[in-house]
Amino acid sequence: MMSFSFNVLRIGISFVVMCIVYKSVVNCLPELSPQKYFSTLQPGKVSLAYFCQADSPSTSVFLEELNKAVKPLQDYGISVAKVNCVQEEPSKYCGEEKDLIKTYLFRGNILLREFPTDTLFDVNAIIAHVLFALLFNEVKYITTLENLQNIENALKGKANIAFSYVRAIGTPEHKAVMEAAFVYGTTYQFVLTTEVALLESIGLENLQYAHLYFFHCKPVLDLTQPCRRTLMGQPLTTLNIHRFIKSMEAPLLTEVAEDPQQVSTVHLQLGLPLVFIVSQQATYEADKRTAEWVAWRLLGKAGVLLLLRDSLEVDIPQQANVVFKREEGMPVEFLVLHDVDLVISHVENNTHIEEIQEDKDDDMEGSDMDVLEVQDDEVAESVYRGRKRQLPLELTVELTEETFNATVMTSDSIVLFYTGWQAISMAFLHSYIDLAMKLKGTSTVLLTRINCADWSDVCTKQNVTEFPAVKMYKEGENPLSYSGMLGTEDLLKFIQLNRISCPVNITSVQEAEEYLSGELYKDLISYSSVSVLGLFSPTMTTAKEDFIEAGKYLKGYVITGIYSEEDVSILSNKYTATIPALLLARHKEDKVESIPLANIHAQEIVQIITNALLETFPEITVENLPTYLRLQKPLLILFSDGSMNPQYQKAILTLLKEKHLDSVIPCWLNLKNTPVGRRILQVYFDDLPPLPLLVVVNLHSSGQVLAFPSDQAITEQNLLLWLKKLEAGLVSPITTLPAQEWRPPLPAYNFLHMMDTAASQHPPGKGRSCEKETDIQENNKEHHGDSSTVRKEPTETLRIKHWNRSNVFKAEMSSRLDNEEL
Repeated sequence: MMSFSFNVLRIGISFVVMCIVYKSVVNCLPELSPQKYFSTLQPGKVSLAYFCQADSPSTSVFLEELNKAVKPLQDYGISVAKVNCVQEEPSKYCGEEKDLIKTYLFRGNILLREFPTDTLFDVNAIIAHVLFALLFNEVKYITTLENLQNIENALKGKANIAFSYVRAIGTPEHKAVMEAAFVYGTTYQFVLTTEVALLESIGLENLQYAHLYFFHCKPVLDLTQPCRRTLMGQPLTTLNIHRFIKSMEAPLLTEVAEDPQQVSTVHLQLGLPLVFIVSQQATYEADKRTAEWVAWRLLGKAGVLLLLRDSLEVDIPQQANVVFKREEGMPVEFLVLHDVDLVISHVENNTHIEEIQEDKDDDMEGSDMDVLEVQDDEVAESVYRGRKRQLPLELTVELTEETFNATVMTSDSIVLFYTGWQAISMAFLHSYIDLAMKLKGTSTVLLTRINCADWSDVCTKQNVTEFPAVKMYKEGENPLSYSGMLGTEDLLKFIQLNRISCPVNITSVQEAEEYLSGELYKDLISYSSVSVLGLFSPTMTTAKEDFIEAGKYLKGYVITGIYSEEDVSILSNKYTATIPALLLARHKEDKVESIPLANIHAQEIVQIITNALLETFPEITVENLPTYLRLQKPLLILFSDGSMNPQYQKAILTLLKEKHLDSVIPCWLNLKNTPVGRRILQVYFDDLPPLPLLVVVNLHSSGQVLAFPSDQAITEQNLLLWLKKLEAGLVSPITTLPAQEWRPPLPAYNFLHMMDTAASQHPPGKGRSCEKETDIQENNKEHHGDSSTVRKEPTETLRIKHWNRSNVFKAEMSSRLDNEEL
């Protein structure tokens, strides 16, 4: 977002209750009577229950292993209980003989599977068997080569396959495959076998270890061609499988034209090196073929990039044709290798792939854990930390393919389109449920949601290509897309302001005065501090059409109204406006200003109103910062440790009024409201001066940070003198921020790029809600399809921040878990 680094301090502290010795089994493993246990079962929830005789002496070893499985299974949304069979409460699950005691898996009160206790011989076996039973659709167990070939043929051109061999069901390797399938089972087809003969038939020689193959079937369109296969070289642990699958998802070959030292991809984050094949214009096609061949040979072992020498500003030794980067931050190596096998050999001999060790107590994180070991992506980290929170999903209506059209065509509805496996969607779902709680019993708008992972056809018909997405449906109107911040308050504002149809048609001078004073819609003033009124004579048809188009475009973000009666001159004379004109009523400041609209089109009107919504001296927050950054001006920031000093505010507002601050954006930052401001100041100053502090930050050109002298009072005269020195270049910067741009940790999280792309594809003349009434009616006849432009996917970003590999799998697992709960 910016190099002055709103890189928020992220410290996650986990408080984990540990079961240290077996005598604490009672505390960790609930012991219930049959009647009590069955009364706790909830529809859709999965539970594992061990039924045993209360006086059974031979179950202590199994109970110890079951106790170890409690916490890991809870992370998958599966509760575990010990049910004590007593004569007073007979149950068919208790059995008639002590030696025939079993463990049962329920979903709600429906029995899914029963397990003899001797098959659940340790914690790995318990977890593996339970997940295997739940994932019967995601994981296909096969015994013959014919089975494998049938699955492979069926998935060509459709999906990729993760094929694994384990020596036996219930082993640690089987558990690792099941945990990976829990996360990735909706994306890839998992296939499992324990048959050595099947492994021999596909040509694998070392059969004493578990193996995993990735079958690249999705790109295969010719059904007579086999799927490429990539063998995972690491031991089958949960996190190694996660790392392997992530490397399969990365682009096979990426072209770059920048300094290799500065390039970062997902491979480095996964602990894999980068190999750059150096190319030049004359040999580009041959070099690209070579690079693709190398990429296939190194798939899962390294990332391969094609480096275009002709476009580089940095010098590369003339003879070097390969660049090798071991890890982030290390110097690159320039090599001369004239054979593909030499490239492969160099990578394999000079790469130490860090073993991701599975902590035996991984699911009971110790109290001595590093509190800084958190997700580098705040969204995924937030979802993981909040995964235990029970959401009141019943406050919203869950839609399906069968209920979608009937619901949105018969009621005013807000629809959240999300995917249960995506961290951003699940984070926003929390905000959406918070919104439902705020509106409970007060709103006529129906809040609904649809999981596009389950109902992709519905989402495609509604032209939803990015998640999460929110649309408002009203009878007789086209769906209205929400493009604001993904938070409760901003979405609440959007819903409340959509209660009225903008622009509002004002029919009298008295009504116009009530509108401008805020009395007409006083219940909405808290959501829109500015009301906009367009003044037109009855004959100004084109100007009115442009304003109406702009008002529809801004619907949900600001209140707009239009007045075009014969007596419009009464208002224009009172507010010194030359029609056509805009009247901007700023309710907080209790003033009305006018802006002429002669020869101004809809898109320009939108820009005028958008700029008018900005505060003249705003308090900068994490939420509104992007809005002000887009203005491409230096920031004049007053850092304050509390509320604004009225004298400072008066001085700055006076300079604003006198047009002395037109070249900067004056703003202030309250460290109590936005604590990250203290970290920002630590970047600017070696020794932090006392507050308040006034600085100019030139983010968009030089990166210079210049500080107002701390020994001078912040007055109009002192500020004006200092600003003149700045313009003359007489003030030395206290620091210069690096030119390297801060970017999202992964391209998929580049929200600002997505918003900019979407905004650029919705010019006011072709806006989402500016169609004619006839078009609206036709649209409703076609299942409420959205006619807005399809958004383009953001381009790949190469600069990617370092992440914590051991936690990202947990975040994705918890996202899948939330999906299961929905």
